[in-house]
Amino acid sequence: MILKVGGGFFSVYLNKDTTILCQARGRFKNEGVQFLAGDRVEINLAEKMIEKKLPRQTELYRPPIANVEQAVILFSLKNPPLSLTLLDRLLVLAEANYLTILLCLNKTDLVTTADAQDIKDIVAIYEHIGYKVITMSVLQNDRVAEVKPFLEGKISVVAGPSGAGKSALLNRLLPGLQLKTGLVSKKMKKGRHTTRQVALIPLECGGLVADTPGFSQLLLKGVLSSELTFFFPEIAKLAASCRFNKCLHLSEPGCVVREKTGTKELAASRYKNYLQILKEIQEMERSY
Repeated sequence: MILKVGGGFFSVYLNKDTTILCQARGRFKNEGVQFLAGDRVEINLAEKMIEKKLPRQTELYRPPIANVEQAVILFSLKNPPLSLTLLDRLLVLAEANYLTILLCLNKTDLVTTADAQDIKDIVAIYEHIGYKVITMSVLQNDRVAEVKPFLEGKISVVAGPSGAGKSALLNRLLPGLQLKTGLVSKKMKKGRHTTRQVALIPLECGGLVADTPGFSQLLLKGVLSSELTFFFPEIAKLAASCRFNKCLHLSEPGCVVREKTGTKELAASRYKNYLQILKEIQEMERSY
């Protein structure tokens, strides 16, 4: 499996003790074949050449990585502030790629008593949907150990906005890794990018994890407006009893989803973000 791509060379992981630097046969360039971190390949060990790329099971476009099985989605509760809009976009992307999801909300050390109830309400929303949620402080090493069992024996991606603490989390999980971490701009309330390219990192537990560049936007490539309902699990559950088979939950009379918005079954913020994403996808579809 390819751990890292750069400068025409590929770091290929053979086992926990062996990683070799390979090149690819010239025919791949002529055929327009591109390699990503996570691609499974066959190599000529003597020549250190990639001979074949195996079919991908999954592919993320941003971050660009192949064959991921699950996602650790990491957001900060403060500094930078939690964006539910960005969080829901990333969850849709993970759902659309059929990834198992662990949601981590970092920087509890910055949370004040006045914030506590709002955070409790946010956690309740996502736990009700069915996501495993860990509120944590990477700085204080609080609850970080709970992430390790999730990573064992799997190919995982740690994804979230810049400044959320992705590299810091991996440094905690892998002492000695020493990934560069960045500060959050006081003026912009946004993190500075510290990860420049995707790379898979072998874990002692046998899994592989990707530290990915931060992002401010997500391209929902390949997600159709007719399918979006299924990537909001709680909306999909409600839609099963909707009177319209192809209801988009916009203005259809008697729509169960619209009726349940603002209740425990469907948070108002989730429905608002569903509508925003739906509008964006429909606009892209009209431009095709």
